[in-house]
Amino acid sequence: MAPSLSVILSFLHSQLFVTVPKPTSSFAGRTVIVTGANVGLGLETARTIASLGAAKVIISSRSTAKGEAAAASIVSTTGVPADRIEVWPLDLCSYASVRSFAERAKALPQLDALVCNAGVATGSFALAEGHESTITTNVISTFLLSFLLLPKLREAAARTNAPAHLVIVSSEVHFFTAYRERLDPRGPFAALRDEAAADMPDRYNVSKMLEVLVVREIAGTPGLAAAASPESPYPVVITAPNPGLCASTLRREFYDGPWWKRWGMWALEVLLERTSEEGARNFVTCASAGANYHGQYVSDGVPKAPAKLVLSEEGKKAQKVAWEELRDILEEIEPGVTKNF
Repeated sequence: MAPSLSVILSFLHSQLFVTVPKPTSSFAGRTVIVTGANVGLGLETARTIASLGAAKVIISSRSTAKGEAAAASIVSTTGVPADRIEVWPLDLCSYASVRSFAERAKALPQLDALVCNAGVATGSFALAEGHESTITTNVISTFLLSFLLLPKLREAAARTNAPAHLVIVSSEVHFFTAYRERLDPRGPFAALRDEAAADMPDRYNVSKMLEVLVVREIAGTPGLAAAASPESPYPVVITAPNPGLCASTLRREFYDGPWWKRWGMWALEVLLERTSEEGARNFVTCASAGANYHGQYVSDGVPKAPAKLVLSEEGKKAQKVAWEELRDILEEIEPGVTKNF
């Protein structure tokens, strides 16, 4: 779906005229996990949080060697002690890897924030754990890890008498999809694993739409609904930030297409792209935000309205359907996991 003129103008204004303020909130004494932090936005998120005094920053990477190189980069540029940065392996295409990572994290003395940044954008259909790999990585495994670690985050909030944070990295590209899979009678996740019907150019956009929908649903579910109330906030602030168009390796497959596509992407990046550090400011802001950010889509460092589809009556129905199907998938993977909130 082509974005509306208002969406395009809003995107251009954000990229050209808005500078997200540098986060200044202290992370002293806090332990933070950042997934997919060996390059790009994840690396800059980890670097900034380390520079703001975090007691421990754990970065995940599918490649331990690349993770160790990222950790060395953080230490050399921030001057923090090397023992404050740890590298743990994590492959979101494997539920066993997610479980193993979560078990290790549960053994930490404290976990104050989980930034789920790891993701994939691909034009090639492939299955991982029975679902299309983009959906497995960006949605199913991301929320599996989140639910597995929510009790640990709540525990930290109780111990410190301060909110913990769960950051589900989304994107403004959720404005760019019609999310037609919501209309499939089989359910969206079943539709998305149908290779014959797969619209892969739209797949990343749909994955980001699903993230926004699920964050909104769990933030408004009984047990979490009080999060919106200043009198009784939920102890974990859950957000879905958008970094904007940033320097990133995520779009590397776009350079495999025809010349006009490669040149178009190059021109777009030259004219509009933010640095990874600037985009990461949104994630760091969300990792220290107050209860007023809970359940929000965050762009340019502040809560903003998501796509019109999300806010429509049709979108509200699609939100519940998406959550119910995802809940069933997660319960099949790890019985009882969605009760963790």
